Amino acid sequence: MNKPLVGALLALALLGAGAAPAIAGTTADTAPAATSTDPQVSVKAVDFAGTVSLSNCSGSVVRMPASEPDDPALVLSNGHCIESGFPSAGEVIVDQPSSRSFGLLNSAGSRVATLRASKIAYATMTDTDISLYQLTRTYAQIEGSYGIKALEINAAHPVRGTAIKVVSGYWKRIYSCSIDGFAYRLKEGEWTWKDSVRYTSSCNTIGGTSGSPVIDNATGKVVAVNNTGNEDGLRCTDNNPCEVDEKGTVTVRQGINYGQETYGIVPCVGLDNKIDLGRAGCALPKP
Repeated sequence: MNKPLVGALLALALLGAGAAPAIAGTTADTAPAATSTDPQVSVKAVDFAGTVSLSNCSGSVVRMPASEPDDPALVLSNGHCIESGFPSAGEVIVDQPSSRSFGLLNSAGSRVATLRASKIAYATMTDTDISLYQLTRTYAQIEGSYGIKALEINAAHPVRGTAIKVVSGYWKRIYSCSIDGFAYRLKEGEWTWKDSVRYTSSCNTIGGTSGSPVIDNATGKVVAVNNTGNEDGLRCTDNNPCEVDEKGTVTVRQGINYGQETYGIVPCVGLDNKIDLGRAGCALPKP
């Protein structure tokens, strides 16, 4: 996985200070913003609005196409970023109380507020790698106080060749690339994910970018959530996911990173932004 920052810093300590020069700080407030001279990263300040920093990951305030202004807002991140640790394969978490805090960023990438969760509405690492936190404030309250709108999740399957940005609220960095294709199955350690988004090589994401929204440049909508990459060229191990096709053929792509599609979340969110796994069209794993 694009490890939560705790894991990334542990790896740095084990490998030596020169092993991961891209990790420049220990908190979002001290992490330097990327510059346009970085060949792997481009920055457009407007693109940070609505993203959030977690204690160890990235995320974003998101809405469904049918969400209402007075609905409790949702924060999207990875299942492997939740505070209780990685969910086991087959584990699904629904309506678990949480008071986790999130740093809300404005268009310039500055932290303007602290948002707080009331619960983990949904989290899993089975078939996908997502978490959805319900906040104590509504979309209207957030926009009214800070002028920041939630990012909308696209209800359609992403398309190969689409230009995208992976926007990290933790590092205040934006990675630009395209959707290279889709992995029928992506296997990493005990977890298997379905129909994952594979990026072209310029989205060279690092620890702390886990949970970043993957945004379609043309529409500004969220099409995936960043979650992993093959670091060492190993086969199907932790931090080294492999692709498995319909015939069972395994492909390893060292240095390539992946995200999990988000369009499948939309049918599972009902009235008042409540997760309803029994709704028509909802295929998210159930407890």
